[in-house]
Amino acid sequence: MNAVIDVSGLEKHFGRVRALDGLDLTVTQGDVHGFLGPNGAGKSTTIRVLLGLAKSDGGRATVFGSDPWRDAVELHRRLAYVPGDVSLWPNLSGGEAIDLLSRLRGGTADRAAYAARRKRLIDVFQLDPTKKGRAYSKGNRQKVALVAAFATPADLYILDEPTSGLDPLMETVFASEVHRVASEGATVLLSSHILSEVEQLCDRVSIIRAGRTVETGTLEELRHLTRTEVSFADGDHDAAALAGIPGAHDLRAQDGRVRFTADSDSLPPMLAALAQLRVRGLTVAPPSLEELFLRHYGDDLASSEAAAAGAAPAKAAKAR
Repeated sequence: MNAVIDVSGLEKHFGRVRALDGLDLTVTQGDVHGFLGPNGAGKSTTIRVLLGLAKSDGGRATVFGSDPWRDAVELHRRLAYVPGDVSLWPNLSGGEAIDLLSRLRGGTADRAAYAARRKRLIDVFQLDPTKKGRAYSKGNRQKVALVAAFATPADLYILDEPTSGLDPLMETVFASEVHRVASEGATVLLSSHILSEVEQLCDRVSIIRAGRTVETGTLEELRHLTRTEVSFADGDHDAAALAGIPGAHDLRAQDGRVRFTADSDSLPPMLAALAQLRVRGLTVAPPSLEELFLRHYGDDLASSEAAAAGAAPAKAAKAR
């Protein structure tokens, strides 16, 4: 399929800081593509380059085959963008802000169709469009941006932490709208740190770290990176039989069940062995996206926790 977003070896420096260090990203037409990474990984910088708001220092980035820095005005007629922290004009009402943003993208030409889309979205997002921008909470500012984005059909939706500040009900409404535009043929780049959100919505995922892409693929393609959790009822199985289960790692008996992990490529012979043992209550749980994510950032978390633990005694000693 055609690549709507094609990024190769992208670099961006801010002084001595390398925000992007050879990042690669390909988003194909019609996909909902998850863009994962913690704060500082380079997600927002990449999006700013794709929107033409920042110029890269190296590599290549195209959107619909065009240079986003050179052709930003034309590209913005085809895309919708929702940031994670929305700022509104303080003296405009939410409805006026939605109309202004939609007019800038040329989405109000068919007034009847636009009015119908606008009304439906305001209703489902439970937004009061009469309030001034200065009176909105963070969640309601996000709603204004989301209504404006979805009220005008786009070929590409770039969503950077779009559900920040939304309650769980509104997150469900957001997910429904993403499914809707994807079913209509639009492409979505969804940057998020909410792993369950990405797991629910996305066809493909790219995980980035320190300005580089470390993994990309479908969720099924990435599940090989972690082991599957397997458990069954702890019956009359002797230790030798359990030890002979092929491909079993970290086998243990806990809470009346035998539990272990297994690599994806060892599942067929392992399941055959369990069938011979006539196990009961078998549960096989594939690894979650969170596990995939922690595989790449677990060392960072451990370092942060160690640093925090070391800082606490130091502060206590200084206080004494």
